[in-house]
Amino acid sequence: MASAALVMLMTPGLAFFYGGMVRAKSVLNMLMMNFIALAVVGVLWALYGFSMSFGDDAFGGFVGNFHFAGLENTFGKLAGFAVAATSSSPAVAWPGSDALPVLAFVMFQLMFAIITPALISGAIADRAKFWGWTLFVVVWVTVVYFPVAHWVFSFNGFVGENAVGGWIANNLKALDFAGGTAVHINAGAAGLALAIVLGKRKGWPKDTGRPHNVPFVLLGASLLWFGWYGFNAGSALAANDLAAVAFTNTTVATAAAVLGWLIVEQLKFGKPTTLGAASGAVAGLVAITPACGFVSPLGAIAIGLVAGVLCALAISLKFKFGFDDSLDVVGVHLVGGIVGTLLIGFFGTTSVNSLGADGLFYGGGFTQLGRQAAAAGAVLAYSFVLSFIIGFVIKKAGGFRVSTEDEISGIDEAQHAESAYDFTGSSGGIGQPTTIPVKSATGNAKLEESKA
Repeated sequence: MASAALVMLMTPGLAFFYGGMVRAKSVLNMLMMNFIALAVVGVLWALYGFSMSFGDDAFGGFVGNFHFAGLENTFGKLAGFAVAATSSSPAVAWPGSDALPVLAFVMFQLMFAIITPALISGAIADRAKFWGWTLFVVVWVTVVYFPVAHWVFSFNGFVGENAVGGWIANNLKALDFAGGTAVHINAGAAGLALAIVLGKRKGWPKDTGRPHNVPFVLLGASLLWFGWYGFNAGSALAANDLAAVAFTNTTVATAAAVLGWLIVEQLKFGKPTTLGAASGAVAGLVAITPACGFVSPLGAIAIGLVAGVLCALAISLKFKFGFDDSLDVVGVHLVGGIVGTLLIGFFGTTSVNSLGADGLFYGGGFTQLGRQAAAAGAVLAYSFVLSFIIGFVIKKAGGFRVSTEDEISGIDEAQHAESAYDFTGSSGGIGQPTTIPVKSATGNAKLEESKA
C-alpha cells in the first residue's frame, strides 16, 4: 500500500513535469488532462478494469473475465503463487505466511492503470479538448490498457489457484518487471497515433512552444523519480532482497541516463540544460522499469546510459518525420521502453532473479532477446492501431481538437474558464507592478512598490 501511494504521486508529478513544458496559457489544461485520469480510471478499475486485467483468460485469451467485476471475490483473499504443502510445512500463498492481500494488489495495479493514459497526454499538449480527451481515456483503458495489462502482468495462479493469465507472461515468457511494455511502449505508441490524428499545432515546427516554467519541469521529474521507487521496487510485491535490487537499479540507471542525455546536449548544442537533465532522468526511469528486477547494477548503469543517449537523439525524429509530439512522449517513453525491454535480452541474469533469464552477455544466447522483441512489437502494434482508430473517431465526431482560435488565444480559458496566471496585472500579474504591505525598519507598516 505504501508503494501504491508512491505510484499515485507519480501522476500529479507527471502533471507538473508536463505542465512546466507547455505554454502558460495551456498549463491548466495539461494539469487537468493528467488529473482526470485519477478519477476516470479509478472508477473503471473498480467496476471492471481489475477483472479484465487479472481475471481468468476469456475471449480466446485476449482479456480477463468478469470474476472480479465490482471488486467482488477480492475481500479476505490472498494473492501469490501457491506453494505446495510439504512434510514440514503447510501449503501457503507466496510470499509465505505474510502473504499479499488481493485488495492491496488491486490498489497497487490501479496506479499503473492511471498513469499510463496520463503519459499519452503529453503528445497532444496545447490542442486537445478536455472532454474529448476524457472520452478517449475511457475507451482507451477499456480496449487497450486492460487487455495489455492482462497479457503482461497476469501470471497463472496469482490471484487464484487455478487462475489462467496472459499470453506474454505465461506463454511467450517475455520479461517485464514493472511495465516497460504495458505502460511505456503502450503509452508511447498511443501518443504517436494521437499526434498523427490530431495534427500539428498552429505554427509548428517553426514555433515549437517554449517551456513556460522550467522549475515546474524539474519538480515534476523529481516527484516522478521519488514515486518510481514504488513503481519498480514495489513490483517485487514484498520488502525483500529483490525489492532492494530493483530500488538500487532504478537509482543508478536514472543517474546514468541524466549523464548520457547531458553529454549529448553538450556535444550537439554546447551547453547542458535543466530541461535535458529532467528529461534524461525520466528516460532512465522508463528504460530501467522492465529490467530493474532482472539485471545487475552494472547492467542497470549500461541500460540507463544507452537510454539517456538514444532518447536524447530520438526526440528529433518528430522533425524528420513531421509528427508533432508536443512533449516528446515518443522519444522518451516509446524509445525508452523499447530500449529497456530489449536490453533485458543482453543484460538479464538469473543470479539476480531466478525467475528471470540469462541474456546474451550471460550465456543465454538470443532466445530471450527474441521474446522481448516479440512482446515489444505486439504491444506497440496493438496500441498504435487501436489508439489511431479511437482518436480518429472522436476527432471526426468533432470532440477532440480545439479550434484554431482557441489554440491561439489559450485553451485554459476556452476549456476551463480560468487561467493559471493573471496576465492583466489587476492582482500582481506577470510583468506588472503590485503594491504589497511591508514592515519597515522602524516597525511602521508602509506600502512598497515591487515588481512581480
